Amino acid sequence: MTNDQRPKKRQGRREENEKLILEAAEKVFAEAGFGGATMQLIADMSGLPKANLHYYFPTKESLYRRVVQDIFQIWLQAADVFDAADGPEEGISAYIDAKMEISRRHPAGSKVWASEVMHRAPVIQDYLETTLAEWTQGRAQIIERWIQEGRMDPVNPNHLLYMLWATTQHYADFSHQIDTLNGGQPMSDAQWEEAKASVKQIILRGIGALKPTN
Repeated sequence: MTNDQRPKKRQGRREENEKLILEAAEKVFAEAGFGGATMQLIADMSGLPKANLHYYFPTKESLYRRVVQDIFQIWLQAADVFDAADGPEEGISAYIDAKMEISRRHPAGSKVWASEVMHRAPVIQDYLETTLAEWTQGRAQIIERWIQEGRMDPVNPNHLLYMLWATTQHYADFSHQIDTLNGGQPMSDAQWEEAKASVKQIILRGIGALKPTN
């Protein structure tokens, strides 16, 4: 192995270890909460020595904050469609699709966020007061513009955002309930597509954002 190859190999190993730790941490925090989770539990689930966890994340709180920030960053990326969309039908439709897909693929991360907020955000309150508040204000301004342009009914932008979050994240946070009502089975690909279409139709029709069909 050449000198140039060694740093790349170390970087690849680091990224793989971080991925294992974060995936395990999502599951443990989702099931046990911040108080019930331990670094040893996370190490056991990741298959790595506990010392490795402390090398990448010195404290349980630093690991927890990374898990919460990661799911929020994924949600932020899903909201990029708001900025580029021609109007509410395109923007909100794409946002619902993206958020539903995140609920499907990252249910544990969504559960961690929900649990933290339900407990009055003891670890990430600063994050809510800055990053989340700024993001919400920016999206609300876009919705207000669509209203002023006559592209949708006049509704309170914040309450529309709350409804979008509650509906799309329900499929992650209450996945066990949905699976139970689905005959004890996770939803199939076809069922997920049907769910997305139904949510989009209900919300977009409710705010007067569906374009008339010929």
